[in-house]
Amino acid sequence: MTVSKNAAFLGVLVLGGALLAACGSSSSPANGPSSGAVTVENCGETLSVEEPITDLYAYDGGIISIVLSIGARDSLTAVTGMEQDEAVLELAYPDDRVNELKVVGKEYPTLENVLAVNPEMMFAGYGYGFSEARNLMPEMLHERDIQTYLLSETCRQDDGARGTMEAWTALTTDLRNLGKLTGHSEQAEAVVADIEERQAALEAAPKGEKQPTAFLFDSGTDAIFTSGSFGGPQAIFDTAGVTNATADVEDTWTEVGWERLAAANPDVIYFVEYPGQSYEEKVAVLKANPASRNLDAVKEERFVNLPYALWVSSPLNIDAAEWVRRSMEHFGLVPESGIETSLDVTQLSNLPGNAWAD
Repeated sequence: MTVSKNAAFLGVLVLGGALLAACGSSSSPANGPSSGAVTVENCGETLSVEEPITDLYAYDGGIISIVLSIGARDSLTAVTGMEQDEAVLELAYPDDRVNELKVVGKEYPTLENVLAVNPEMMFAGYGYGFSEARNLMPEMLHERDIQTYLLSETCRQDDGARGTMEAWTALTTDLRNLGKLTGHSEQAEAVVADIEERQAALEAAPKGEKQPTAFLFDSGTDAIFTSGSFGGPQAIFDTAGVTNATADVEDTWTEVGWERLAAANPDVIYFVEYPGQSYEEKVAVLKANPASRNLDAVKEERFVNLPYALWVSSPLNIDAAEWVRRSMEHFGLVPESGIETSLDVTQLSNLPGNAWAD
């Protein structure tokens, strides 16, 4: 996963529904950016712009989806790290010409990539593009008069660990802040309203006698890469009414030992579809490792595979929550709710392993 190695409509407010119909498109005058100076708080720092940002460089499928969802597609000068999520972004934002976005660099952005584009602002995060090891940090851009906006999920604690706020709060903070910074506050508020409506529907869904447990398996060989209490998956699992097996880990994306998976004995194992370890390889390692091969979820193949952009902090987290609920109902672990999945990921030809959902 990029983060360290290098997520049911009941009806939307009338305003929200009208704005969301544009699905991120900013081509019409009604959805054009508003003007004026704006100041927001980002990871404890004050960030100000005199006019809406119209020249934005974004890294990562989840971050790109934040920008698209609020109607700021035309502010995206360039992107990096979109390849693995291009199909799901096209599915979620069909009117936003995702395939026409200017892609620079390869898997990760470099300082040279950013300087070549010379944007007004770069939207990334610690571990989501910004990395000391890869010689790209916010202060390096500030020295060159390029502003930065940090993904709130990655705000640093005093000890340097990532995560300073609850995951839904991190997401809605970014949606609102980017809405203000790009002049699309009205649509950003509509996206937040939509998320909150669907979140409320999921949280009101009928519960079973026992709350099921989920384990997120990003990838793993010697250790398992997963997500703790400050990552998007925590918000997803909480909203879907399941226990995150690593909720006690006060971090975003991190490694844990195989004994954590064995001790959790999860009801369902969720995968992050991401390059580096295929779905088939993940299943194989789970079936081979002594710590996991005898778990019921492994023996019964209770596996669910969802795209990377649904797991990292993004407006697609609510779609992931709907899919988690649907899968739990499919496996008979919670009662039927009637909640529908709004984003049909079964249409994605590059997403293996979800035959259960057909």
